[in-house]
This record gives sequence, C-alpha cells and structure tokens, in this order.
Amino acid sequence: MAGPIGQGQGRLSLATWIAAALAVSALLIWLATGDGMLTLGYAVGLAALMAAGYAFSRMRTGPGEAAFAPPDWSVTVAAIEQSDMAVALTDRANRLVCANRLYGDWFGIAHAPPNLDLDRPSLERLVRAAREAWRDGTSSVDLLEREDGSGSWRAETERAGRGDDYLVWRFTALTLEDPVARFAEWITGPFGAVLSNAGIETAIVGTDGTIRAASAGFAARATGDAAATLAGQEFVAQLRSDSRERIYFAREGQRGTPQMLIQVSLADPDAARPARADEAPSLMMLVESGIGIGGGWEGVGQAATPQLEALLGALPLGLAMTDRDGRFLFANEAFLRAAEIEREGLPSFPSDLVVREDKSALADAVRRFARGSIASADMAVRLRHQPDEPVSLGLAGVRGLGEAAVLLSLVDTTEETRLKRQVAQATKMQAVGQLAGGVAHDFNNVLTAIISYCDLMLLRHTPGDSDYDDIQQIRANSNRAASLTRQLLAFSRQQTLRPEVLQLPDVVSEVSQLLKRLLGEKIAFKVHHDRDLGPVRADPQQLEQVIVNLAVNARDAMQARGDGTGRLTLATRRVTAADVRKMGSDIIPVADYTVLVVQDTGGGIPAELMGKIFEPFFTTKEQGKGTGLGLSTVYGIVKQSGGFIFCDNLVGVDGRPQGARFTIYLPVHGGGAPHEPRQAPEEPQATSEWSGGGRVLLVEDEDMVRAVAERALSRAGYSVTTAVDGEEGLAAIAEGGEFDLVLSDVVMPGMDGPAMVRAIRKVRPNLPVLFMSGYAEEQLRSEIDLADMHFIAKPFSVQEIGDKVAQVLGAVHR
Repeated sequence: MAGPIGQGQGRLSLATWIAAALAVSALLIWLATGDGMLTLGYAVGLAALMAAGYAFSRMRTGPGEAAFAPPDWSVTVAAIEQSDMAVALTDRANRLVCANRLYGDWFGIAHAPPNLDLDRPSLERLVRAAREAWRDGTSSVDLLEREDGSGSWRAETERAGRGDDYLVWRFTALTLEDPVARFAEWITGPFGAVLSNAGIETAIVGTDGTIRAASAGFAARATGDAAATLAGQEFVAQLRSDSRERIYFAREGQRGTPQMLIQVSLADPDAARPARADEAPSLMMLVESGIGIGGGWEGVGQAATPQLEALLGALPLGLAMTDRDGRFLFANEAFLRAAEIEREGLPSFPSDLVVREDKSALADAVRRFARGSIASADMAVRLRHQPDEPVSLGLAGVRGLGEAAVLLSLVDTTEETRLKRQVAQATKMQAVGQLAGGVAHDFNNVLTAIISYCDLMLLRHTPGDSDYDDIQQIRANSNRAASLTRQLLAFSRQQTLRPEVLQLPDVVSEVSQLLKRLLGEKIAFKVHHDRDLGPVRADPQQLEQVIVNLAVNARDAMQARGDGTGRLTLATRRVTAADVRKMGSDIIPVADYTVLVVQDTGGGIPAELMGKIFEPFFTTKEQGKGTGLGLSTVYGIVKQSGGFIFCDNLVGVDGRPQGARFTIYLPVHGGGAPHEPRQAPEEPQATSEWSGGGRVLLVEDEDMVRAVAERALSRAGYSVTTAVDGEEGLAAIAEGGEFDLVLSDVVMPGMDGPAMVRAIRKVRPNLPVLFMSGYAEEQLRSEIDLADMHFIAKPFSVQEIGDKVAQVLGAVHR
C-alpha cells in the first residue's frame, strides 16, 4: 500500500506547483499588457494544455499502464527465436501477429496458419487442429506435407494470451535417420575392428575435409593411440604421398605400408539434384596394398581384387566394380537388392540396369571414370525395375587393382520406399474415410425425408390399394440405401459400436452355421483354435459381420475358379508381445494379440490390386454383383475396434497363387476375463406409451427433414415450433417460449446444435435435449459434454421419431 499512496502524494504536489506556475504566468501577462481578456484567454489555454499533459502522464504511469501500452512484438520474436523449431502467433482472425526466422524460411510470411502451402489432406488436418485448439486449448498434427514432397512437418498449437485471443503454432521438421550417423556407429564399433584386422582402415570425412568419425585402427595408425579422438581434424593431414603418388600414413611415413584410398559418397539418394563429391560426406577406406620393398609394391594387381571383393561383400552399402571396358566384375548382395536383380543376377554392363533413356549417359560416365584421374561423383538414373523413381548412383575411379577400374555404389531404398507407400496409402485411406463419412451424413438427411414421407403416405393407403405396393417398394429401397450409408460410416470409423469383452472362438461358433449355408456343399469349412487365447473387447455383431463378409468374398473367389470347389479355413491364434517384437513390424505396437485368420483356396489377389481392396466401392465383380463395400466395412470395423488387418497371397512350391489370407490382430483386453454380454436395458412401458402430448422445439436446417419431422410429431399430438438454425432456436427460448423438449440437429451452419443447447441451458438448465444426426452416437457423445442428452440416428421413420420423443418425455415425467 505504501507504493501507490506515495505516488498519489507526489502527483498532488506536482499539481500544486502547476497551479502556482499558472497563476504567476497570468499575473505577469496582465502587468505587461494590462489587457484582461488577453490574460484570461492565455490562462484558459495554458490550463487546458497542462490538464491534458497531466492526464496523459496518469495514463502512462497509473495502474492501468499494461492495458494501454501497445505490445512490443520485437521482444516476443526474440523470445521465440529457435534454430530447430518454427514458431508463429496468430489472432482470432487467423492473421499472422509475429513469427521467428525459421517460420519465414519454411513457409514465408505471406500466409498464416492454418492457410499454409500444403497438400489438401495436410491443410484439412491443420484447419481441424486450429478449431480444436480454439475449443480445447491444445491440439497437434503428426504429419504435414507439401504436394511436391519438398518438406514434412509436425505441428502443435495452443491457446495463449490474457484473453485466450492468440494461437501459438510450433512446427518441427520430420527427417529420416541420418545415414552418416549410422555409418559412424558401424566403423567405430566391432565392424570397424573387423575391417582393421583385415588391413582396412575407415573414416568418415565431411564436406569441409574434416574427420567426423574414424575406426580405432585408423586412429592407432594415424596417432599411435587407438582411443584418440580425430573428430574435427583434417583428413589429408593424417596422410602423406611420395613422388610416385603412393599413399602412406603421415605418422608412419614410407616405412609403413602403402595404402590404396577408396572414396564412397554418402549423399542422399533421394535428393532432387545429385550431389557432387564435395557436397556430401564420404566414407574413406584405406586398403593395404602391400609392403614397400625397393621402391616397388608387392601384392598389387590381381591379388588385391579378391581382398576388395571380400570387403565389398561385407559392407551394407550396395557396391559393385567394373573393369576398364565397363564390364561388371563383382557386385555385393546389397547392390543386387537395391537394383532389384537378385533373381536375375548381375548383367554384363551397368547400362543394362537402367531404362533406355539413361543407358547412353551411364555408359559414357563409366568409360570416363575408367580412363580419367581418380575422382568420384553421383548421377541420377532410373532403374529398369523402378522407372518412376530416380535413384542416385555413385561412381568412383579406382587405381592399383589390376582389372578394377570403376567402383559403383547404390543405396538400397527398398525399406524406405515401402514405408513411403504405407504412409501414402494410410493418408489416402484417411482422406477417403473422411469423404465417405461426409457423404453418408448428407445422404442420411435425404433418406430421412424419403422414408418418413413413405410412412406418411402408407397411413393413407391400405394393402390392396394400387399405390400401396409401390410405396412399400420405395421404402424398401430406401432402407437398402440406408444400409449402404451404415457401411460407409463403418469404413470411416464413425458408426456406433457396442463393445463387449468376449472370446473370439465364441463369435466364430455363433456364425459357423450361417457360414455353412452361405458356402454351400462344394466348399469345405474348417475351424481351428489355439489354446489360452486372450479376451478381446469388440462389438460381437460387428465381428460377425467381418467374418461373414470375408467368407462371402472367399466363396466368390473359389467359385470363380471353375468347378466351385475349395476350402475355407478360420483359425484363431495367440500372438504374444515377444512374437510381435520378433516380427519387427513398423505398424503393429508391441503387445499381446488374439488373431483371426481367414484363408481360402481361391485364385488370390493380383499384386496391382492389393493396395485398393479396402477402398469403398472398389470391386472386381461384374456390375450389379457387388457394391464394393464389403472389405471397406471390414477395414473400418477392425480399425474402430483398435485392431489391424493385413492381406497376403499364399504361394505354392510351383510359384503359383493358392489363395488369399486375411489376418486380423485384435489387442488382448487387460481388464479381466470375458463376462456375459450386457443386455440393453429395457425401456419401461410407460415411456413408449407416453400420450401426454408436449411442446417440442424442432431445430433443423434441412427443409425436407424439418417438414417431415414436424408432420410426424404433429400427428402424434405434439405442439411443434420449428427453427431453421441455432440462432432462431435460441431466439424462440429467449422470447419466452415454454417447451418440454428440444429436438435438434447437431451440425448446422452458424450456431450448431450443441452451442445452442449450452446457451439454452443457462436459462433452462433442466430442459431435455434430443439430438438427431447421421454421425455415430459414440463420436457425438465424446465431443458433446451435456447432461440429460438423448440421441436418434438418421435416417429414422415416422414411427421411430414419435416413439423416441415419447420415450424421452416419459422418462422425464416418471
């Protein structure tokens, strides 16, 4: 309290002095001029000026200083400056407030999150993250990519500021494992010691010519101490050459053994432009060429080539050698694997590995390195087995090895390519799932109107009328379309599941009799179960649908082979965490699983179709024979249950396909043994026979759904007030409307259903709410945290909407 009080006394003293100065100045002017009006005007003007200055000083020094002072964003920029993370601040209008230097380098300052230069799926994920951050406080996105593949990032965002008026965005780049670091671990470990025992010393040299890592043998030869650290020292300083260009370790001089230097570039094979020798780190190998005797080399020539072949065969990097005519002499397994010629074997010339357009350039490069001085470089080529993905092929001239002339290096990118395809496939499936869910939701609105209007027309017709059968046919086809939308929701993982803890063999047993009838007499049906299977938590009805869909597809595949015979096998397996660890899968987390295997003896699935079989509406059947939603439904149910599904072909000893196999991994439930399925609680009869009427506020933006719901409820004796959006529904409450129930859609333009209900609950906290939506109930309940909330799924019939409203009102008035 002493501080503020002291400041107030100081201002009072200053005001006294200002008043005294004003009086003295006015007196002097009156004495000098004798003009009273001039003196009065001067006094008034000076007093106003001093009062404004005094008020401004109070604004700057008073308790509200922080509220009036403009923020100094330069301080914020200095605080968020980081070398490995891009940071940006945006306001509620998505305007860029400030950003650090790395953000400008990556995205530029012309665009603010979430409107960045990214591909469409990444942009949608970023927009969704912004909404979640404004709503929940924080959000994150695991993968953001540009359309040209020039970068990928992970993003985190959170609300900040005194009034939560800003979003803080943090972007970190996603990079692959550093291959140089991996090679450094090899040469400084036991692998480097093995090479040293064979007379081969290794070191990794950066683009600046300094050593980044060296084997213990290299350190011992260069310094006399195997534990010496050579990182940061000049590589050429460790070597010397004589007048005949023979290379020695500098410490040993010509008393030592001559060395042959081999340089292998460690450039990124996926770079857009092949790096020159001085633009990428290199693996330097010093191979003993023999002992210096009388100025000559002993053991140089043909004897050195087998030694080098043994070295190249042990290295994980794809390496091969050619002679001076450009013919292949040798290639290790890694080179054959990278070029995808393991089965074919090594061709005669390197140009045989590439497409026709690259043959001439590669042949010229090999001849040039065979004749020229010792050098190395990289060139981009398209392999014959990978014509759409250029790879980087390293070339290095070799001397002193007899026939050997050029060393070729090729990185095996098989695993990396597989991971890229998996990421691309997962991204595509996610995008297709979002599209399918949106289509199903909109289509459910249309089906709601069609089915309900059919119900209203059937109330005016009786069996035997000319139009009765036509209306029934329309209703039946509408219900069939509704089942298709449920399958789309299953694929997009937006359907309502009722999971139970159960044993997988029990589900197989329940559906076995149905499968026998579906398969027919010509197809044998076998079931095998492992012991000690762990319980799983899933919806039993949905699992039965998974098994039936897979069995029907297998039946069709076996019948298409000609005679219609075959064998379908269902098996359950116990897979422990140790088994998953041995599999080395990048997709399945290490845990205990109960596995369902569905295997047939059909013709298998062609390799070019394997990546498309789970996509909605993809089918190889004739038009009218299938919707293409069977496997997509299976995929959605398994993923929504927390499991994984894989498909592969069975190949016989003759190399021909012998059928397809689907493997479903469901995590073992750790909550205890399975129990009896919980029966859905039966609603009391009073709730379904409610006849007390009531006042219903109906809020729906779709005109056709609103109209049919209003007619259905009015026929059931309810007084219905309609609203086209959330704002109008809230206004109906604010204007004094008395209602017994709010029946509202969830997703509406402007104010959506949950936002409207939260506002209504502030004035009517006990008013029950019935939401109607085409999305899954579980998904909505996880996103909408409201008490006394009920749900009805679209599409619904006239009878269903009337019964549901009666049920809710009956429960409230019990």
